[in-house]
Amino acid sequence: MAAPAYALIATDLDGTLLRGDDTVSDRTRAALAAAGRAGARHIVVTGRPAPRVRPLLDDLGGAGLAVCAQGAQLYDAASGRLLWSLTLDRELAEQALGKIEAEVGQVFAAVDQDGVDGLTLIEPQYLMPHPTLPAVRVGRRADLWAEPISKVLLRHPGLGDDELASVARAAVGPLASVTMSGPGTVELQPRGVTKATGLSLAARSLDAGPGDTVAFGDMPNDVPMFGWAARGVAMANAHPELRAVADEVTASNEEDGVAAVLERLYG
Repeated sequence: MAAPAYALIATDLDGTLLRGDDTVSDRTRAALAAAGRAGARHIVVTGRPAPRVRPLLDDLGGAGLAVCAQGAQLYDAASGRLLWSLTLDRELAEQALGKIEAEVGQVFAAVDQDGVDGLTLIEPQYLMPHPTLPAVRVGRRADLWAEPISKVLLRHPGLGDDELASVARAAVGPLASVTMSGPGTVELQPRGVTKATGLSLAARSLDAGPGDTVAFGDMPNDVPMFGWAARGVAMANAHPELRAVADEVTASNEEDGVAAVLERLYG
């Protein structure tokens, strides 16, 4: 059998592989299966933490690796365990929030706890951008730091995502990395951790590299992944920042944009 066009397919989840109702279409499932028969492997690369990814991986067959928490976690679906995990220092996270609030006033925060059973904890006024994802509301901010965390999620009552992300980057400096992974989702993560660092680690474990990889995404947090992979494909619904660095723009996630490209590459 001839080698596939790309041996590794890296896909974001929300706004990319998933439709708005958190499902994977039959067409996309068929395209991924055809790519697999051609010798390619699929790896999920997402901002969601491992506990929020497990049900989706089970639905897709329950095997393979997933880069979770913006690159801070490498999850093995077959064994149900984290192969690698990096936490965000909670004192630094609290300092970073203070610096952001000194610039823009009160923000509302949430955290994803570390581990395969970690919870998503949210402050009283924080609104989940994905209402289908489970979260536990806590009484005060101090409760967010009860256990090790992989990242902090931020929302502001008045600022848009792009403005909040820009202010946060300037205020936080070297304390943490700031990214935007979806509508209403500005995040603080361990310094230097990106989807590209997590994908690189996963690819090495699969004896693959940048030249073997085609990546799909829709938000600015996918920019590092596009910079690492040989080919980056943005969805039609993608943020302008990602579209600007993409090699190709496909149809939207609601119109099976991932499947359209995979069908062309793998038949």
